[in-house]
Amino acid sequence: MTLWRLRGLRPEAAEAPPAGGGPRRLLEHEGAPEALRRALWLVLAGCTGFYVFDYGFHQPVMALYAVFGALPLILFGKLPGPAEERAVTLLLVLPAAAALVTAGTLLAVRDWAAALGLLAVGFAVSFLAAGGPRPAGPAPALQLYYVLPCFPPYAPEQLGDRLAGITVGILLTIAADLLLWPDPPPAPYRLRLAGAMRALSAYCAAAAGPVVGTTGAEAVVPERQDAERALTATRLSLVPPETRPASVSLRDRGLVHTRAAAGYLRGRIDDAVDDAREADPAAARLLETAAARLEDTARDLDRGTPGPSDGRLRTELQGFDDRRARALEAGAGPDPLRLRQDAAVRAVAEAALLACQAARIALGHRPEPCGNPSPSGPFAYAAVSAPAWWYRRIRLHLSPRSVLLQNSVRLAVALAVARLIAGALSLPHGFWVLLAVLGLMRTSAADTRTALVPAVVGTAVGAAFSTALLIAVGDRPLFYAAVTPVAFLIGFTVCPLLRPWWTQAMVTFAMVLLFGQIGAADRGLPAVRVLDVAVGGAIGAVAALLAWPRGAHGQLRGAVADFLDRAGEGCRTVTDELCRLAGHGLDPLYPARRAMLLAQSTYLQYRTEQAPQRSGEPPWGAYMLTGYDVVTGGSLLLGRHAGEQHTAERPAPPSPTAAAELTALAEAVRQVCHGAAENLRGTGSSGPRDVADRAAGKSPAARTLLVADAEAWLTGVARDAARAEKSTSP
Repeated sequence: MTLWRLRGLRPEAAEAPPAGGGPRRLLEHEGAPEALRRALWLVLAGCTGFYVFDYGFHQPVMALYAVFGALPLILFGKLPGPAEERAVTLLLVLPAAAALVTAGTLLAVRDWAAALGLLAVGFAVSFLAAGGPRPAGPAPALQLYYVLPCFPPYAPEQLGDRLAGITVGILLTIAADLLLWPDPPPAPYRLRLAGAMRALSAYCAAAAGPVVGTTGAEAVVPERQDAERALTATRLSLVPPETRPASVSLRDRGLVHTRAAAGYLRGRIDDAVDDAREADPAAARLLETAAARLEDTARDLDRGTPGPSDGRLRTELQGFDDRRARALEAGAGPDPLRLRQDAAVRAVAEAALLACQAARIALGHRPEPCGNPSPSGPFAYAAVSAPAWWYRRIRLHLSPRSVLLQNSVRLAVALAVARLIAGALSLPHGFWVLLAVLGLMRTSAADTRTALVPAVVGTAVGAAFSTALLIAVGDRPLFYAAVTPVAFLIGFTVCPLLRPWWTQAMVTFAMVLLFGQIGAADRGLPAVRVLDVAVGGAIGAVAALLAWPRGAHGQLRGAVADFLDRAGEGCRTVTDELCRLAGHGLDPLYPARRAMLLAQSTYLQYRTEQAPQRSGEPPWGAYMLTGYDVVTGGSLLLGRHAGEQHTAERPAPPSPTAAAELTALAEAVRQVCHGAAENLRGTGSSGPRDVADRAAGKSPAARTLLVADAEAWLTGVARDAARAEKSTSP
């Protein structure tokens, strides 16, 4: 990942506000307060250490490392949380920084040793993004802590000075962050979920009308649209990276699960409205109870603390199941359409209960007992420790299909090659070559080329201005010392609000000011900076062209199609498990879960890339919703029916005829998912398109709750797959 990516910014995020208004309009830009705070933060942390060591103790090495201990953390890092949490993160960075500076210092003895070390460090640090925004935030700084000392001169005797400078720079960064006014806190992700829960509550309550027969399906269209908009706002791709629930903490896992359950719930309410055939006050009452529970959960998410546990929905759901069971045992059970309607309403209540329990986990409570200790249970993740989850994350992304692995390999190889070239050509200030690679590489070749031109132009402009200053002022370090804090404060406040080349120009000017105080003012230094940026940018562009040049744009179709294929297979494996009612201690949905996580990470990167989107782009959310329905609905079915095999009240297995027809339906749905996957890949679609319609009017082979619930789940999956294909532009 690149410096821009690790800050969660697209290149256009630095573009200027609309023309007009002059400086006043610029200061009113929404990013101005944050830019001013970062500029002042840099002055207090970076300039203080630099001046104390350079002018107070006459230790230029310590001074250089003190300013570079602070500069990358402040300019390129984007740490989540308030200042107190950032301080904890930076304290953990300190030993890692010391280790990297030590490694860079010792491996600078040979160019090949430094390059091999950079290959390992570049990959490992980039791969930290697997742990979420907190470990990914300081990643660019950690890269630079190794890069800075790995160039000649090879001076292991300076290791103590370098470590002292880095340590002071990081500690000053922490202190300045705590002393400055706090950043305006970003809206927590739970507030977005609260809005989605509230909209789903209204939709669920409105759905009771068609079920009880007082209104038609068209009456709930406004609530359906409101729910869709609220759920769209919870997409992780629309959330700032520093506030995404992407860490390995149980809180973030609960938030992600809540979002997935909310999306599944919306689909189940759609089904309940579409399947409403007979007036059923009991079903309407269950929907109203679910709506009330969702409203309570929305209030809990707004507050950030869970309220008292409320068993009303669970009790109502159990009563609804008892009524269904009594009707079946009486021998005069409902007709197939009524059985389907009951199953659809029950799925809504169960999905609402799932979303509410997941939200309680996210707010700090352990899940309520779900009766299924197997890995396929919906809350199995809550029993997994953070280290174990870290291991799972790393193992997941150690795949050639992982965009995170691709980014890490691409960047590590580019840095190692850049180090070899800079050493072979004996480029002065070769550190700038690697800094250019870090700053300009993007996740696709097109984005890298787009970033390269403004970078070179900005560097050239900054070099021209710096050269003019050096000629006019000459070797007067005190003048540069007086100008540096003013230039940092004004430049790093204004330039991030303008186009990217302004920032490059400011970085070049800042480098000249700093190095003009450490050694004699060299008029050729700005030209060296231009050369190094051009070399580094060219290396980055070639690396991006040779290694996965299309980035996520070239991989998303395959990732989502693979998710659909694995989801279709999950329909069969779950159905086989339910028909046998014999658990094997394994998660039959594991392949689908794994493909889901890879597709999610690919989609998140896709949303950050600048390659133009074609008008015929598929509805990615609709396709992925089909897979989510398989994973979520399958987990609920396994947790309820397969988990009952250890109880005295377990249901009898379906009859051979029922099992055969249910298996045939699962196979048909698998073909629909496979057809949707092939449609995405552009190789045509071989699956039947009307499975949902045929299944909706098909009498279940056996009037058992298991068959009814499983048939409703499979039909819902097929419906979503059909909707996704219909909404795809030709």
